[in-house]
Amino acid sequence: MTALKIFRKVALAEGISFLVLLLIAMPLKYYFGMPMAVKVVGWAHGVLFMAYIVLALSVIKTMKWSWFSTLVALAVSLLPAGTFWLDKSLKKRELELESLK
Repeated sequence: MTALKIFRKVALAEGISFLVLLLIAMPLKYYFGMPMAVKVVGWAHGVLFMAYIVLALSVIKTMKWSWFSTLVALAVSLLPAGTFWLDKSLKKRELELESLK
C-alpha cells in the first residue's frame, strides 16, 4: 500500500473521529455527565491527528505540493469536515499517479 493510500485512510479516520468527538462525545460529557466518552474518543482522535500530520508531511514529495498546498493540507485537519474535502483532491491525484504507471 502506498503512502498516499495510507494517508487518505488516516485522513478519513481522523475526520470521522473529529466529528464523533464534537457531535457525540462532547454532548455526552456536557449534557449527560459522561466524561469517559470524551476521554476515549479524544485519545483516539489525538493519535489519528498526530498520524495525519506525520503522513501529510511524508506525502509532500509524492503529491508535489507547494508550501501553500502543504499548509492547506495541514490546516484542513482543524476543520470538522476538512479532511473529507481534502480527500477529493487526494483521490484525483492518486488516480493520476496510478495512470502514469
